[in-house]
Amino acid sequence: MPALPELRELERIIKLGKPYLDVDILCEIDVQHKRFPVYKLTMGNPDPQLPAIGFFGGIHGLERIGTQVLLSFLRGLITRLSWDKGLQHMLQEVRLVFMPLINPGGMWRATRSNPNGVDLMRNAPVQAENKVPFLLGGHRLSPHLPWYRGPEGAEMEAENIALCRTVKEELLSRQFSLAIDCHSGFGLRDRVWFPHAHSIHPIPNLADILALEELFQQTHPNHHYLFEPQSLQYQTHGDVWDYLYLQAQESPEKTFLPLTLEMGSWIWVKKNPRQLFSRHGMFNPVAEHRLHRVLRRHTSWLDFLMRAACGHQEWMAQGPTRLRLQERAVARWYRP
Repeated sequence: MPALPELRELERIIKLGKPYLDVDILCEIDVQHKRFPVYKLTMGNPDPQLPAIGFFGGIHGLERIGTQVLLSFLRGLITRLSWDKGLQHMLQEVRLVFMPLINPGGMWRATRSNPNGVDLMRNAPVQAENKVPFLLGGHRLSPHLPWYRGPEGAEMEAENIALCRTVKEELLSRQFSLAIDCHSGFGLRDRVWFPHAHSIHPIPNLADILALEELFQQTHPNHHYLFEPQSLQYQTHGDVWDYLYLQAQESPEKTFLPLTLEMGSWIWVKKNPRQLFSRHGMFNPVAEHRLHRVLRRHTSWLDFLMRAACGHQEWMAQGPTRLRLQERAVARWYRP
């Protein structure tokens, strides 16, 4: 196996969690005469009537911190299962799905894109409704430029096909599901983004997003996350979570809430400007103490999401309360 530290750690966790994990290799990615597996790990109750949450990371090869956060969280869960009766009981009521390293070829090559030069977050068949930022919003000019969408009319890349198949089988098939995708590389603070990226229009589940944020605020009043629709910052073509969310809307009786954790990596550069001279410096904490702090600070957020998925029936609003939440959310995020 090639010396990719995150992949080595993932496989150590797989070995450690053998009694608790179901493990599948969804596809294998060839790059530079090497082959990298794309893993899916599941744990908890497989009953399709129960809620599920998916944890995803490593879509962009330069953003190693997203994978590292998920691996740290997963290792903690595995080690706790040997003694934590509360966690053991919770996993009887919820399904957990992990794809912590979706783009191992890009991580090996130290590129944002996959080995074919395709940005996996610009690769889905979704077209933005309005003008998008040049290049950043996704383009088909050349795989040698960042944010390349892939050739017109081609199917999605193998990594995205594996991701979408996992979400459809493990999450969209259930009455309630959450997804959290871990990224870095934007802003001075940590953000939680929700769809859409291709449109400025509010999503049907906006009330659920606001209810989730308020629940988090009540249970973690000193949190540092900014919740907002991604379109509030910029719009893009080809967002894979928009693609999956739109598919979920074909079954409106079900609830699927895809979220993106966008870690504010500019603050790391502000504290250590020398990181600008490193390819990874714009996307990852370089100082060891800062890395450990980042790994710690997001554990409570991931744990909260797991518990919120498990207890979703207790906090999701219905009837007039839901309508009021929707109106408040529209006023907050969509009206200047």
